[in-house]
Amino acid sequence: MPSLSPGGWLSPAPAGGVMASTSPAVAKRDFPWWLVAAIVIAIVAAVLIAASGLYSQVFSIVAKGIGITIFVTLVGYALASVLGLCVALMVLSDSVWLRQIGRFYVEIIRGVPILVLLFWIAFVGAPALVVSWNWVSYPLQAAGLIEPMQVRDFSLMWRAIIALTIAYSSFIAEIFRAGIQAVDIGQIEAAKALGLSRYRRFRHIIWPQAFRTILPPYGNDFIAMVKDSSLVSVLGVADITQMGKVYAAGSFRFFETYSIVAYVYLILTVGLSLALRALEKRMRRQTNE
Repeated sequence: MPSLSPGGWLSPAPAGGVMASTSPAVAKRDFPWWLVAAIVIAIVAAVLIAASGLYSQVFSIVAKGIGITIFVTLVGYALASVLGLCVALMVLSDSVWLRQIGRFYVEIIRGVPILVLLFWIAFVGAPALVVSWNWVSYPLQAAGLIEPMQVRDFSLMWRAIIALTIAYSSFIAEIFRAGIQAVDIGQIEAAKALGLSRYRRFRHIIWPQAFRTILPPYGNDFIAMVKDSSLVSVLGVADITQMGKVYAAGSFRFFETYSIVAYVYLILTVGLSLALRALEKRMRRQTNE
């Protein structure tokens, strides 16, 4: 069957029904000049930072928060992925009660701004959790085996991680749900006919195909969490943004400080974006083979 080529002319589709790859002319027009420009700007900025004593000082202070930013992002997104997958499976469950609970969770959590949720978890949820823990563990406390937990013992960083986990799990659940539902139902029925268990159907049939579908939006959410991790600075967590805020408040070097903060975030997010695009292309080539 003929297919429409990028140039607008009808050309035969290749065997298997897969569209032909982009022509050399189109590929040449699509050369990533934006990336060249971004690399040039990054190199120039790096040279200026290295040559300027002031910018070097700001960068050295802001860079102290990179580890916290990466830790909060990785742990928060990993937990959000696990929770999001569980919620997605609840929404797709045969049980009407699980479906309703999963849908309730997704719609409610998605409707609350992340910053509001962060404050609620930090100053309402965390104290309530401490009170609940002390109530449950009271027999152990009475026996002198453990000490009562104080609210101050609940790290602000972990409060922020829990808030980001809950917030992003609702978005990730919808990504997983859409990816799983995109798998051809005929293949699932064939797996049932072969006698595969529910777990083996998911592990060997559904998930490998769903993952290729969810990878782009899933990766976009990961990059978004790198940026949204800056919200933890409102709790005083020493991430990149917080280190910049503290330095700017004491030195009044707002332009220099926040320029460096933006530069560091751009390095992280653009680097991740390129890595995800490379992974997508690799998976696309494997699929076409």
